[in-house]
This record gives sequence, C-alpha cells and structure tokens, in this order.
Amino acid sequence: MSPEEIKLRLSSGLLSFPVTHFDSDLRLNLASYREHVAWLSSFDAAALFAAGGTGEFFSLSPEEVGEVTRAAKEVSGDVPIISGCGYGIELAKDVARRAEKAGADGLLLLPHYLIGAPQEGIYQHVKAVCDATGLGVIIYNRANSVANADTVARLADACPNLIGFKDGTGKVDLVRNVTAKLGDRLCYIGGMPTHELFAEAFNAVGVTTYSSAVFNFVPQLAQRFYRAMRAEDRATMAAILDGFFFEFARIRDREVGYPVSIIKAGVELIGRTPGPVRPPLTNLRPEEKDMLAKLIESAGV
Repeated sequence: MSPEEIKLRLSSGLLSFPVTHFDSDLRLNLASYREHVAWLSSFDAAALFAAGGTGEFFSLSPEEVGEVTRAAKEVSGDVPIISGCGYGIELAKDVARRAEKAGADGLLLLPHYLIGAPQEGIYQHVKAVCDATGLGVIIYNRANSVANADTVARLADACPNLIGFKDGTGKVDLVRNVTAKLGDRLCYIGGMPTHELFAEAFNAVGVTTYSSAVFNFVPQLAQRFYRAMRAEDRATMAAILDGFFFEFARIRDREVGYPVSIIKAGVELIGRTPGPVRPPLTNLRPEEKDMLAKLIESAGV
C-alpha cells in the first residue's frame, strides 16, 4: 500500500497490536502467532501492528521483528500490517529496511533509545528513518521522544511518507495543537495504555481512532466500544467502562509492566498460547489471572 493509502486505511476504524507469541524457552512461536493474527484479522480491524509495544518490540532483535512482520503478513488477508520500528538511528533504519523487505504496509516509529533529545535531534532522527524507507511512517510521541507541533509540522513538510501521529503522552493540549496545525495532513491515533479510558476526550480533539490492546482477546467488546465512541453513544461507552475497563485497569496497575503482561494473560485465558512475556517484564500472578478470568466472564465476552 502507498503511504497515502495506508493513511486512509488507518483512519477508517479500530487498530490493534497482536502480542508476540513465545514458547516456554522464550523463543518465537510463529505458528501460534499466525493463528492468533488470522483470528484477529476476521474482526474488521483497520490495521494490525506487528512487533509493536504490546508485541514486545523492545525485547525483539531486528531479525525477529522481520520474522514477526512476515508471519503476520502471511495470514492477515486484506488487513494491513504496520511494523514496529525504533532504537537508535542506525538500528531504526535497519529495522525499517527489514520490515519493508518482510512486506510491512507501514512503520510505527517508537521512541529512540534511553536519552532525552532536543526538538532538532528528534527532527533529524525521525527524518533519517523516513528517508530510509518508502513505507508510510507514524511517529509515536511518548516517553523521551515528544515532538512539539512545530517539529511535527517540519517533519510533515520534509517527509512525504510521514503519514501519522500517535500520542502516548496524554497531553490533550499538545495533541490539539498538532491536530490544529496539521489538519488532514496526518492521521491521528490514540496510544495511551488502555486507550478506551481516554478515547472520548481524545475524540473531541480530532483523534478519531486508537490502538486497542484488549482487542487481542475480546475483539467484539473492543469493536462495540469503538463504534459507540464514533457514534457519541455515551451510555454504551459508560456501561462498558463500568462493566469491564475500570476493573481491568485496576488489575493492570498492580505491577509495573502489566499493560503488556495482562494482555498476554487475556489471550491465554481465551484458549490461545501466547507464552510468557520476556524479561524484564513479568507474568501475572495466579491470583491476578483468576481476577482477569472472572472479569472476562462477568463482562459476557
């Protein structure tokens, strides 16, 4: 897909990040992963992100990112696959080239490694990655890599294949500044952990889609909530938040790193085999998995 085509597709519906499946020895389990991605692709996602944050991009080698991306493309049918990308500039360019070779339809550029950087440094880093690939690129504003509206505008002018802006800061004023300045030049994606908790507020400032982590194991519930948001059906949104998401967040917040671990636990609880998380993340404790299982059951999903 061309950058413009993937931009339009990303804006058309709900997005999600399949977890990366490992075996008991923490090696890639691509057979199980393909089955999961194929199943998710049947639930009308606008796009799926291979080896993204929920897919433990940070624990994968560049070679593994390519393998995971290729495996997702093999089974996703008409659903586009966006590959995670990141780390320092040379590694990020290497991952971008590997993802493109593996058939990715676009890239999500996660924050650079470790250090903070001034706006000029962020600009040069993102531009270098965009210049290294023909794929459409989404910048992910989060953690130590937060571009302001002027920097995003400079990048949009310099990089025709920059097609999206994803926010993980939760700073509505910054996001509104970006959407006001860039208009329809980019697509805008919500990327807060369990973004359903923030979706209504972000929708009001022009962020009309988001990545749903729980889509991994309750895709129908995730789609129902998304449709309610787009229809401004606050009663349905409130009911789903009360019946599922608030309690889900309470379990998630019991330990650092659980925003990924709890998704893998959910995938296991519906009968799939995602395997454990790789260190430094830790898996849910047995009692927490029981809490999650009861929540899934009580929510009727």
